Amino acid sequence: MATNIDNNAVLIEVQNLRKEYNGGEVVALDNCSMSVRRGEVVSIIGPSGSGKSTLLRSLNLLETPTSGRIIFDGVDLADKKVDINLHRRRMGMVFQHFNLFPHKTVLQNITIAPINLKIMTKEEAEAKAMQLLERIGLKDKANEYPAMLSGGQKQRIAIVRALAMNPEVMLFDEPTSALDPEMVGEVLDLMHSLVMDNMTMVIVTHEMGFARKVADKVVFMAEGSILEVNTPDELFDNPQDPRLKDFLSKVI
Repeated sequence: MATNIDNNAVLIEVQNLRKEYNGGEVVALDNCSMSVRRGEVVSIIGPSGSGKSTLLRSLNLLETPTSGRIIFDGVDLADKKVDINLHRRRMGMVFQHFNLFPHKTVLQNITIAPINLKIMTKEEAEAKAMQLLERIGLKDKANEYPAMLSGGQKQRIAIVRALAMNPEVMLFDEPTSALDPEMVGEVLDLMHSLVMDNMTMVIVTHEMGFARKVADKVVFMAEGSILEVNTPDELFDNPQDPRLKDFLSKVI
């Protein structure tokens, strides 16, 4: 589990978030509220279609909420006057299917954002990228293209690409669900090393063992609602909500 959490430093606060589609015919998020403290690792679990990814993608407004507030470091991101792109730079996002640029090398994939956004010079960005690639043992892949990599390597590159922006929080949307089973471990190992670095993380995952091992707090969702929030041990060993009890009986 993460350490050195400042109990008072709430980095992200979600207040009464609602997301509707088709003019309200479909309610993907129904009055969801949660908080993430600086240095905290939060895992979001639940059955497919429960709204987990919609909630995660709402944190940096990849999904625009119908109503409610998303307070990030004191700023309401749902306020239309806010320059969301400035705040997205502080949130690293890792998707299920990697989203690497196939026509660019590994090094170019990692450096394109910090260079184009003028956060770093080309030399600074490349030095940072090589440092990160060395950390994950893929320095020799810098000039290769994504098609030459395994799924596990692609996902680790996607994580490194997000880290290259020096984010304050990392958002993971089911980062291992598209991987072959033998590749899951190498991605989870990298994520666990980020926990050791006290990185603030919100992770949508089907990996219950990983959620239990690394999270400070686990959020259970079903049918667009947050039904239970607790420490991993309490949530997995002593579930209170009947829907959570049913879910855990099927996945553990």
